Amino acid sequence: MSNISLGFIEVSGVVAAVDALDIMCKTSGVELATWERKLGGRLVTIVVKGDVASVTEAVETATAKAVRKPAAKGVIANPHQEILRLIELSAGRFMKKPEAESGLDPGTIQEV
Repeated sequence: MSNISLGFIEVSGVVAAVDALDIMCKTSGVELATWERKLGGRLVTIVVKGDVASVTEAVETATAKAVRKPAAKGVIANPHQEILRLIELSAGRFMKKPEAESGLDPGTIQEV
């Protein structure tokens, strides 16, 4: 069994989602697992991962302090292997997008 947990926040708008992600990452030791945009970015689901306490704190803090109230939120402690596989598939689609599709100039992106 792994000790990883997943935290989900679904919010209306990309800006609100990025704000919620920023709050979550600054609040505790979580990291972005993946994100999904639906309806042209009008509905965005952010998924973070970390230990149970960190994920719970991150989701609750983002819910309280984000610029928009989330439409839904949730924490899954010790998710089933199929849930982890679903998250990995989503992250794979997110990471494999060609730079041309992203609309970003590769010269302006710096690795940290």
